[in-house]
Amino acid sequence: MRAIQFFRGLALSTLASLLAGPMLPGQTPQQRVIHANVAHVTGPHSPVPLRVVGAGRASEGLRADWQEQLNTVQTEIGFHYLRMHGLLCDEMGVYGEDKQGNPLYNFQYIDSLYDAMLKMHIRPFVELGFMPTKLASGTTTVFWWKGNTSLPKDPAKWGMLIRALIAHWTERYGEDEITQWYYEVWNEPDIRGFWPHSLEDYFALYKTTSEAVRAECQKCRVGGPASAVPYAAEQAFEKWIVANPEPVDFIAVHAYGVNQGFLDEDGSAGTIINPDPNVVSGRMQHSRELLNATPLKNLELHFTEWSSAYTPTDYMHDQYHQASFILDKVRRATPYVDSMSYWTFTDIFEEQGPPFTPFHGGFGLINLEGIKKPSFYAFKFLSRLGAADVSTDDSQSWVTKSNDGSMQALMWDYSPVVPPKGKTDQVFYKQALPATDKGELVLNLANVPNGKYHVAVYQTGYKRNDAFTAYAEMGLPRQLTRTQVEALKKLSSGDPVSEGEVAITTRSFQKTLPLRTNDCYLVVLSPFKSRH
Repeated sequence: MRAIQFFRGLALSTLASLLAGPMLPGQTPQQRVIHANVAHVTGPHSPVPLRVVGAGRASEGLRADWQEQLNTVQTEIGFHYLRMHGLLCDEMGVYGEDKQGNPLYNFQYIDSLYDAMLKMHIRPFVELGFMPTKLASGTTTVFWWKGNTSLPKDPAKWGMLIRALIAHWTERYGEDEITQWYYEVWNEPDIRGFWPHSLEDYFALYKTTSEAVRAECQKCRVGGPASAVPYAAEQAFEKWIVANPEPVDFIAVHAYGVNQGFLDEDGSAGTIINPDPNVVSGRMQHSRELLNATPLKNLELHFTEWSSAYTPTDYMHDQYHQASFILDKVRRATPYVDSMSYWTFTDIFEEQGPPFTPFHGGFGLINLEGIKKPSFYAFKFLSRLGAADVSTDDSQSWVTKSNDGSMQALMWDYSPVVPPKGKTDQVFYKQALPATDKGELVLNLANVPNGKYHVAVYQTGYKRNDAFTAYAEMGLPRQLTRTQVEALKKLSSGDPVSEGEVAITTRSFQKTLPLRTNDCYLVVLSPFKSRH
């Protein structure tokens, strides 16, 4: 919190670097001290950070490497829901018509994908889109894989498709299962790339879709509008729902942390990180405030996409800075939302076509070759937190404890670095960027039960579980050899940076760690169990 407040309003990274510059000879190290009282529980730990994660499109989920990476994510992190585009696109083989124009349905590819997901203990957050060509009224498309963005030529047939899909899922998975899913109507109808029509047209599609979902499943949760631009479309949708009480269980919106823009369809957009401490999290808070001011205030609020940038060409996604960005935004936003779906878990992502280099600014927590990025460890650290929050005096920390007596302290420094004038993230972040020394981080835990503990310290930051810096120092090769891949995986293995034993006799624990800009630490104290 102190660092965020200190840098509030500063947009120039050079000034921030001067303020946090290296210590001079004879100077006393700066200390950031975090006090936490493990006897003072402030409430249950929130499930929001790990509730939903994103993926590119459904057909990518049929790939073996995609499923292997999802299995890694689920084994080491464990999200509850997965959201993606393109479920109804032609490549999923869902819809056709016979010579008489009668609908033909085929759900085998969806079954294969959803069966694999459920086996890995992750449920679908279903995005209902885009338009099957045989059902489309036009030829407008989005992305390399040409998701059709047209209106249905026959809204009744669209409704029949949705009903058939819900009925199929009811039969295959059971009503008890599918009522735990979410059903989101379309994606970003306020962006012409996804919806070259009016909002009124979206409302008509929403009416048809939501009524079709409920006709087959009264308890299934449906919502929208999955809008991108603050705040017009979500407010218009909320106003329309109040005036036209169609089925709705949640509001869905998106947020990204750059200064301008909302869609980069062909990779030509240049983005610049917004250093405002309230970027993303402030958007989420205000969306909750707007919703609370309506008769719909009891609805769930889901941010079904969020990240630092909306384009898979922003190299901050690959850098160590991304981990502290994630932790800062999650910590700030969690009280206001029911989920925040990080976009995405993998770089197997083809909106602009198959990526040509192993690191390219992709959205994923894991790169194409399965190398874990610092962003992966941000979420892995979050997954290690315990069942109950305890009081702490520092908002760039999260201290918890578990029912087994273990304690966890997640701490980070978020110091946003804005590219120099004339450069974008695509240029500035495509290089090794050494961190700046900030002195020491001191963790003080009070009212720790006396006893013997195993202490493990995990870290991500500059050259700590930081594959991209090593890749940059290799010269940014366009292809990696198997040996290079294994070397980068070893550098980002996630092993503890230190571990040992401590005997606590004074009901207190202290740990001092070196602190640099955008370092992230997880300290875990696990009690030794007596053996009788």
